[in-house]
Amino acid sequence: MIEVEQIRIIAGLAMLSISSGIDIWKREIHDYYWLIFGAIALVISVIFWSESYLVRIGYAMIIAPIALIVWRMGLFGGADAFALIVLAGLCPVLTLSQNPVTPLTTLSNAAILIIIPISVNMIRNYYAVVTGQRIFEGFEESRGKKIAASMIGHKSKNPKYGFSIEELKEGKKKFSLRIHNAETAEFCTSPNTWITQGIPYLLLITGGFIIQLIFGDIFLNFFKMF
Repeated sequence: MIEVEQIRIIAGLAMLSISSGIDIWKREIHDYYWLIFGAIALVISVIFWSESYLVRIGYAMIIAPIALIVWRMGLFGGADAFALIVLAGLCPVLTLSQNPVTPLTTLSNAAILIIIPISVNMIRNYYAVVTGQRIFEGFEESRGKKIAASMIGHKSKNPKYGFSIEELKEGKKKFSLRIHNAETAEFCTSPNTWITQGIPYLLLITGGFIIQLIFGDIFLNFFKMF
């Protein structure tokens, strides 16, 4: 017989998987989507009501103010904040492993996954340099700033869903490594421009949640090794 934990996990995975697909396709998710899954979380909680789950949900909702603050800071979009809040009500402190999780586990795991696009950028730019492509042509920057730019972005012939990280200062090309507001920044359309990818953070949240289910909290498990 299927248990309430399995229902919650299936619903959480469905919500994140579908929303990630929509985000990649349209780069916009209507608020109604989160209301629907929020209602599903409420229905599940009413049908399978228990005091222990009420405590879990209350504990998991610690993520709500943090997600809202990060959203207002522009570090990720409103859809990402709402996904974390609804997920806290839908799958409060759930894992398939014996490893401990916290309300921040999905978010912290997702943050660690940022290393994947950074690694891809560094490999891409290293390959461009060793094959003779002049990706830094026209730039008057220090080696350190070039390395930093190579970590967060790359030179794109036809940018799409990326933010420009170059600018002109006194007629000279410079790297602009400031944080782009996920809600208000416009995507770059100029060809042959250095950009940082506008990666749908929902993909990372989905990955962080899957890691939470299978492995638990990456940070906590890392420190437990010492």
